[in-house]
Amino acid sequence: MALQLWETLKEAIVAYTGLSPTTFFTVLALLVAVYHVASGLFGSSQDHRQLDRDMEEMQPLPPPVQLGEITEDELTQYDGTDPKKPLLMAVKGQIYDVSQGRMFYGPGGPYALFAGKDASRALAKMSFEEKDLNGDISGLGPFELEALQDWEYKFMSKYVKVGSIKSTAPGTEGESTSETAIAADQEATKPAEDIPSDSPAAKSEETSSSAEAKQE
Repeated sequence: MALQLWETLKEAIVAYTGLSPTTFFTVLALLVAVYHVASGLFGSSQDHRQLDRDMEEMQPLPPPVQLGEITEDELTQYDGTDPKKPLLMAVKGQIYDVSQGRMFYGPGGPYALFAGKDASRALAKMSFEEKDLNGDISGLGPFELEALQDWEYKFMSKYVKVGSIKSTAPGTEGESTSETAIAADQEATKPAEDIPSDSPAAKSEETSSSAEAKQE
């Protein structure tokens, strides 16, 4: 049966191609080899890029660096645009290193706009609006606060805390103003003994002294 199929195949090759079976299979092998070489040449750059990305993902992340207290402006430097810096974001004023979640919080990720910010309000409201990308949680409802609490627990259990956002002191300006006012009051209430007086009582005393001197 197999022999009959082989004979039929050889007759078909000769009939349709005009080539002998040996020549036909030689040409077919050459075409397959050329195809593999060409596909390797044109697909190599893409394969190399994919390989580079895979290697970067496999490289171990550097240990988190403790930053202490930083301002919100300083936090924006860690939004993932600089690959040499860790990827950070804050929840309720506490800063976490989310570098291991770069696929979510890094550039191009679904939560990339939260990186480099205190996203407490946005997380509580599950909002992606620019006006909610801040740490102000005033006016939130109980369900939103509960959702924010869940996010905070998630970050505390999954990521390393590396610092906190430096709180501003709104009373500083008022304190300096009050100190200035107190200093002005103290200046105004200094004893007047060093200041010459032109009051009538003083002039009367001077006139009496002069008259007594003349009588003597």
